[in-house]
Amino acid sequence: MATFPSVTPTYSGFSKKSAPAVRTVRFADGFEQRIFFGLASNQNPVVYNLNFDLSKKDGDVVSAFLRSRANDQESFTFTPPDEGFTKTGTYSQSGTTVTITITNHGIAIGDVLTIDYTSGSATDGSFTVATSTDANTITVIAAASATNSGNVSVTRAGAKLFGCESWQKNIPYNERTNISATFRQVFEP
Repeated sequence: MATFPSVTPTYSGFSKKSAPAVRTVRFADGFEQRIFFGLASNQNPVVYNLNFDLSKKDGDVVSAFLRSRANDQESFTFTPPDEGFTKTGTYSQSGTTVTITITNHGIAIGDVLTIDYTSGSATDGSFTVATSTDANTITVIAAASATNSGNVSVTRAGAKLFGCESWQKNIPYNERTNISATFRQVFEP
């Protein structure tokens, strides 16, 4: 699996579009039922429209990378702007339910987190968010039952798999390149 080149672009703009895979049935009395369509982990594919401002050298590297992905039809790993983070807070575990409190966490149900319990005796690892009850509280399910509390560090990796639907390379002036690209999230085993 290819990884997007390690260049440091200046983003002159980008947009993120989510399109959850939901089927809606509307009944004559106005009642509406919504259900997810497809696998639960693939419910919300994201499309990014990105504008990279790069040096000519880095622009050539990115352009060659995108051409290679078009030729081999392979997806690639990319971390979109502002997607990954590490935050700290507190936790309490009762049974297998671990309640984590982090001010304005920005975490959603289904997000996969790497959790480092920095105090207490809970076991570190990778966990899927079970509930997000408010802007400050989430829960995950531990493998073993216990009673613990302490401090925690939570990391959400921003890297995802993408395919590039299209791109355009502009050279606004000498030794600079602007690449406009559309990256569509893909789901592969």
